[in-house]
Amino acid sequence: MIGWVDASAGASGDMLLAALVGAGVSIDTLQAAVTAVAPERVELQVEDVQRGGLAATRCHVEVADSRTHRTWRDIEGLLEQAALSESVRVRAAGVFARLAEAEGRVHGIDPADVSFHEVGALDAIADVVGVCAGIDELGLDRVVVSAVAVGSGWTRSAHGQLPVPPPAVAELLRGVPSYAGPEGAAGMELCTPTGAALLTATATSYGPQPAMTVAHVGAGAGSKDPPGRANVLRLFVGEPVVSRFRGAPPLRSSAPQPPTQTAPLLRSSTTDEALVLETNVDDLDPRLWPNVIASLLKAGASDAWLTPILMKKGRPAHTLSVLVRTDLPTVADAVRTEIFRQTSTIGLRESLVAKTALERQVRTVDVTGGRVRVKLALHDGEVVNVQPEYDDVARLAAATGRPAKDVLADAIAVTRTFDHARPSGSDT
Repeated sequence: MIGWVDASAGASGDMLLAALVGAGVSIDTLQAAVTAVAPERVELQVEDVQRGGLAATRCHVEVADSRTHRTWRDIEGLLEQAALSESVRVRAAGVFARLAEAEGRVHGIDPADVSFHEVGALDAIADVVGVCAGIDELGLDRVVVSAVAVGSGWTRSAHGQLPVPPPAVAELLRGVPSYAGPEGAAGMELCTPTGAALLTATATSYGPQPAMTVAHVGAGAGSKDPPGRANVLRLFVGEPVVSRFRGAPPLRSSAPQPPTQTAPLLRSSTTDEALVLETNVDDLDPRLWPNVIASLLKAGASDAWLTPILMKKGRPAHTLSVLVRTDLPTVADAVRTEIFRQTSTIGLRESLVAKTALERQVRTVDVTGGRVRVKLALHDGEVVNVQPEYDDVARLAAATGRPAKDVLADAIAVTRTFDHARPSGSDT
């Protein structure tokens, strides 16, 4: 299952809780998980509300009148002792660890000693554990998060006046797409530390809604209802888009073909969807690009290429474009990860494109000194393109001592017999 989080109005723990309920998660599931961890009374209540004229779900977290400040060590102990599934326990611990690290970094203290007087009180325990339990119930194995609206201006905290986004939020969103927010949001804090930690600990990637068949949409309402915009966080839940031609035979292997064997045809001239990942890079040593391309193809990309561009201030750069199948979401995730690992980019553009593929057949032809595989492309049964496999050409040239250009010319000459006709079942 895929989840897409639309955080264009901001994010908080209670907004995420409400969005999960709106997407079909039982409030009893969330309450049971929270009760298993919270050392004092915590109750979740939901109601139907409107935000900017849109129907939404509001989740109220009612807690005991507690003044206990708990450190990350304290909360870690609560999680270890709680009757939770291991997946929920691990995810919740990861969220609080991120919070502690961010708070420790901005305040200059050991994360283990961070006192959660703001983000670690009972309501935050409810937010974190409840959201983790909800994600677990939905079975989301991929979560894509939009650019996160953070707000602007100033906010009041236990430390006094702080700029928006607060330091902990800014720390948590390092390397994550974010922006000030929609019009009319000036002077407001739109993303809380808890919301930022939950998003960044859960996201497998960032960007617009991926190709998916949406089954449920949950709209989690924020506490305020400002005029002119809907203060909601939306959660789309569904299945990845499966190629309409998923059953088509695979392409031929790159292994040499036995003599007189004709490769099976692919489906005739099919149109399918593919995902294109793109990024502009101006600060990568150009000697690294061949390894980058090779690593992306190894990760499962269908194709990868570079386009020279000129960026602002006259800086030369490259656009890296990568083609990925839409019916293999785990491959797309692996390719995204590899782009971030191998290049210096901090963001990707993603778009769906239509891809038309001709029938293809692999044949083997005899040339002086050996054999060369040839790719044939057919349209409505007619050969429209013939291309020798250059790796075979180079291998044969090295083995015979002949120039590669001569071997290539011989192979092309033989393949002329295939032009404008359906090839027979035997090799030349």
